This record gives sequence, structure tokens and C-alpha cells, in this order.
Amino acid sequence: MFKMVITAAFFTSITISVPMGAIAGGGHDGDHWDYMGHNGPEHWADISKEFKLCGNGKEQSPINISDVKTANLPVIQFDYKPGSLEVLNNGHTIQVNHAAGSSITVDGEKYELLQFHFHTPSENIVDGKSFPKEMHLVHKNARGQLAVVGVFTKIGAKHRVLNKIWDHMPRKAGEKKMMASVSINAADLLPADRGYYSFNGSLTTPPCSEGVKWMVLKTPIEASSEQIKRFIQVIGTNARPVQPTHARRVEAL
Repeated sequence: MFKMVITAAFFTSITISVPMGAIAGGGHDGDHWDYMGHNGPEHWADISKEFKLCGNGKEQSPINISDVKTANLPVIQFDYKPGSLEVLNNGHTIQVNHAAGSSITVDGEKYELLQFHFHTPSENIVDGKSFPKEMHLVHKNARGQLAVVGVFTKIGAKHRVLNKIWDHMPRKAGEKKMMASVSINAADLLPADRGYYSFNGSLTTPPCSEGVKWMVLKTPIEASSEQIKRFIQVIGTNARPVQPTHARRVEAL
């Protein structure tokens, strides 16, 4: 088991409330799952037969990123465009649905950006260390295969784009806000350095489907402790514990 480490400043500035979260949407209708208690991560596989991979999968996410092998990985080519803001509180996370037209290309394969959402604390950890927050940008190619870009957040300066999202964050589960007058570009939520860790993984929420291409950027972005506190006050903590790596190879560019 790995210990999650978060700065003291993070803990002293944040009050934890109701837990919730998601990676590519919420759970299946009628199959309630959560982040603690009887429906917490250790019980997900028992909630529904469709969630069995949450318990017996061999390429589950998130992971402790360690024993990394340097490799000649392809550069992630980001082609994100600005669009109007659509924010959803799906009961597990705050999710920003993205208009069509933004994508990444990796090794000649194009993946369209569908949405991005947030987890507090981070789900993936690096050498046993957790970050206060992690953003997941979820993409899909023409064959329906998913690719997720993970971006860590550390405590620092207030993030301008994140503030735009938080200012219109729905407070009730199931509520959506569409702000045609507010434009954001997901590219503005990325660090300048795009070096990344690569591994095969899964959705981090039920049904925990595998076959997901994970690319976690090495360099974190910054957000203020107040911004992270605002998220927790609405959603709570929403991170699945790290899963066994098994025989997977973790590579880095």
C-alpha cells in the first residue's frame, strides 16, 4: 500500500464534505456507487455484475507511477479550440462537456476531446506522492477507443481558467449550466511542458472498463488552495485508491 502525501497547507485550508466522483460519466442507472461506505471502491465489484472488472481487472486505474522506463514515446499533438462553457455536476464530479472540434493526435491516431473533469485528491500518484487535484481530459477515436490525458495540480497561484469554471459550477447533482457568453479553451489548462507517463489502464469509476490509453503529464499546473476548497465544498473527495500495476509497463517521455 502506498501513502498519499499532500502538503500541510492543503489540509489546513480545506474542509472535506460529501464524497463523490467520475471519469467518463456517472454510474449506470440504479447501480449506486460512491467513494466511501458500503458502496465505496472496495465494494464496486459487488454492486453489479457489470462492475466485475473493478474487482478482478488486471489493468485497472489509477496507479502508483513508479519504476518508470524512459522510452521514445510519440509527442502528444494537442489541437484544442475555444468554445462556450457547459458545466455538469453529475453527482460524482464537476464535468465540462466540450464542443466538437478539439482533439489530440498520438502516433498518427486522432482522438476527439469529449469532456474533462476533476478529482480531489489526485487519483494517480507518483512514487507514492499524491497531488491535491487531478484533471482528466477524456478523448475517443473513430473506433470508440478512449485516451485520457491526466494533469496534476499543485497548490500555488489562482488559475484564471479554472476560476471561470468554478464561477459557474452547479451545486446540485444532475444540474447543468450552459454559458454561451463564457468561452474557454482546454489548452489553457495544460502545462507548458508536455512530457508524460504512459500506461494501459481503465476507467477509474464503474464499470472500470479496461483498454484505456493513459497519458499523465509530468508537470503539474497550479491552483490556489481556495479553488480546491471550492470544489471539495460541492463534490467532496472523489479519488479511487491506486490499483495493482501487475505486469504493466510504465513508460515516460
